[in-house]
Amino acid sequence: MLYLVGLGLYDEKDISLKGLEAIKSADVVYAEFYTARLFGGDLKSLESLAGVTINILRREEVEEDSLPINQAKNKNVAFLTAGDPLMATTHSDVLMEARRKGIKTRVIHSSSILSAAPGIAGLQAYKFGKVTTIPRPEENYFPHSPYQVIGENKKMGLHTLVLLDIQAHRDYYMTANEGLEYLLRVEEERSERFLSGDTLAVVIARAGSPEPLVRAGDIDTLTGEDFGGPLHCIIIPGDLHFLEAEALVVLGNAPEYIMGED
Repeated sequence: MLYLVGLGLYDEKDISLKGLEAIKSADVVYAEFYTARLFGGDLKSLESLAGVTINILRREEVEEDSLPINQAKNKNVAFLTAGDPLMATTHSDVLMEARRKGIKTRVIHSSSILSAAPGIAGLQAYKFGKVTTIPRPEENYFPHSPYQVIGENKKMGLHTLVLLDIQAHRDYYMTANEGLEYLLRVEEERSERFLSGDTLAVVIARAGSPEPLVRAGDIDTLTGEDFGGPLHCIIIPGDLHFLEAEALVVLGNAPEYIMGED
């Protein structure tokens, strides 16, 4: 049996009772934190809660060596991931490969930034379009695709959830400031004029923690603010319902003029 267990957004206490039971019943417990990680707790806290030893896997051990799948041929294996276990493509691949090999699987869901971010910002989840991720720029690597996704969503009046690059092995977690500056740089290069320093944006930091931050304002203002520690994400709103605009004012301290928009 292979259990895919979501750990939630912030600390070891976010895991469900079903998830905790799966960990305790497993012969081997693996976890990966290269797609996301918990910042409110540590591995020892989770091990103490579950009463098990947790083995941290590198990306290649999951994607190339298929270690959780190979072990699950003869053992009960719990594979732990931050957030919901199937939000990352690599985890869906693990599920499919296990099914192909005749291994029994069970998915135990948990909270995800895809639902948490719209909710705590007061935005309606069904009004979101395609999700995008801003990568860390490298030499000769500066893709415009996140900007293009925002543009496509905006044409349909839809909001965009913008995730930010995580490179846990380098201890790098992109800040909202970096993400917003990235988008402004793409706008400067493309000049498509659907995004500027005056564009309304929403920054969310530490979703799932006891005191998450929600801040809404124009991009020029937000790039100069300090949002504290990771993890951060960004929402670029599309057309706002008046209740959404009111929520951004009340929950995110957005300027009140946005309540005049339809």
